[in-house]
Amino acid sequence: MNKILDTFHNHYGYATLQDLKKAGVHTDSIRKLVNEKVIEKVKPGLYKLVEMPIVAHQGFIDVCLAIPNSVICLLSALSYFELTTFVPSIVMAAIPRSSKPTKIIYPPVQIYHFSDVNYSEYIEEISESTGVFRIYSIEKTIIDCFRYRNKLGEDMAVEGLKNYLALKNMSIPQLHACAEKARMWNIIRPYVTAVMHQ
Repeated sequence: MNKILDTFHNHYGYATLQDLKKAGVHTDSIRKLVNEKVIEKVKPGLYKLVEMPIVAHQGFIDVCLAIPNSVICLLSALSYFELTTFVPSIVMAAIPRSSKPTKIIYPPVQIYHFSDVNYSEYIEEISESTGVFRIYSIEKTIIDCFRYRNKLGEDMAVEGLKNYLALKNMSIPQLHACAEKARMWNIIRPYVTAVMHQ
């Protein structure tokens, strides 16, 4: 039992089937621990300790571990940056358009397929005590919310932009550069102008 728990503790409370087999743990022991609710399955081949300390953004860590090329985006990122009072019930994550989504058991996740150019830039890594997750920068999050405004609601994008522009460390040049790269500045500029002149 100690050998199994050590394997989990060495990986922030997670372990893959491969990690456990390397440590000499038999699949029957894994099944028994799942049944006893000592560990739980995140997706096929990935487990985590049930009594692992939970951090505020544990769902983000779980998704990024289960889907290694995923990046937290859109309303999940907007909520993380405290630019909205809305708290999504699912984790929103982006993967490259060419990737196939991995089915995970928990937490509930909505996958968005971003084109290569929209997927690969402005990614930040956040370290927590139980692991690491990837998330788009605050400026890219605003721009992506405008890009998906027809699906998410224009009011969410506008709320995010207003709250961003009210921040002390907001940067119009950074927002502009990010929007230009995404070919979204012409769409966002009227909103920026309207908010700045309120």
